Amino acid sequence: MRAKLVGDTVHLGPEGMPLHEQGGYGRPEKGGLRLAPEEALYLVQRRKIELEECTFDELLQRFSSDRRFLRVFLVYRDLRERGYAVQTGPHDLRVYRRGDRPGRGESRYLVRVLSERDQIELLHLEQEVSASSNMRKQYVLAVVDDEGELTYYEVRVKDPPAGEEGVLLPAFECRVAGHMAIVHDPPAALEGQWYGMRMDPDRLLLSAVEGCHLANAGVCRLVQKDGTDAQASFQERSSAEDPEFPAKLSVYTDLRRRGCIPKTGYKFGHHFRVYLGGKSHSEMLVHAFGMDARPPMSLIARSVRLAHSVKKKMLFACVYPERIRYIEFGRIKL
Repeated sequence: MRAKLVGDTVHLGPEGMPLHEQGGYGRPEKGGLRLAPEEALYLVQRRKIELEECTFDELLQRFSSDRRFLRVFLVYRDLRERGYAVQTGPHDLRVYRRGDRPGRGESRYLVRVLSERDQIELLHLEQEVSASSNMRKQYVLAVVDDEGELTYYEVRVKDPPAGEEGVLLPAFECRVAGHMAIVHDPPAALEGQWYGMRMDPDRLLLSAVEGCHLANAGVCRLVQKDGTDAQASFQERSSAEDPEFPAKLSVYTDLRRRGCIPKTGYKFGHHFRVYLGGKSHSEMLVHAFGMDARPPMSLIARSVRLAHSVKKKMLFACVYPERIRYIEFGRIKL
């Protein structure tokens, strides 16, 4: 079937309409069918159409003036060969359920294509995922590595499930010791809520984030060795020593408010492992980021793979001035 190249758009005459009606290719226009670059290159490669103006390789070179084109094409081709009808769209690609196509059925996935070296703008990503959810579509990241291999991730903006409501803690005092705090003769309810670690039968060690959270909640009074108040200075010093501390404290406080039990996730390379409902196995790994964070896709990939290997969900908590949003990543097979 002959096609004509006009600029970066490929056009077919009326004889091309069966491609749209049967396979969902292109967009009908007066006198025929207009193909997106990805569609045209795929159909040329499959020998469904041919161009007088150029060969497959020449067409590929022409379209590749857009640096993102080749990786979007690789994802487009993969989805087509998996049996999906695909259209280019505002999220790079719009994917229909198997058996459906444009004009007959609704799209199921909105796919954003990235490379393994891209950085993730979490604020922008959250906005895209939320918009997809409002449209009742599943948001998918398709990541193309440096060898052209593809990995698909489902992304959701999803709050952690609520845990058990905690018991009211009695007021107590704890003494700052370096980057931690020590509670002498700790209330039983404190350990019952999984705070701290026993140093010996008489003392409980609280991490900086635990101590600051309890002090901010008005339950604990942080003091220096001479008995003077240390709440403000301890939190300031913790933030100075650890630039991630303010975001970690905000997320820790939010998780506790939800009835979750966050403990350090250092052994997993993340800020928190999170327990629910008194279970002995943590169900989530959570990493806190400020609103302007741009983590590399390679970090996301490592995190998701590790979380999957230890049977946990991977959540990234984005801290905004008035709210915290949790973004969950998980590998999927389309």
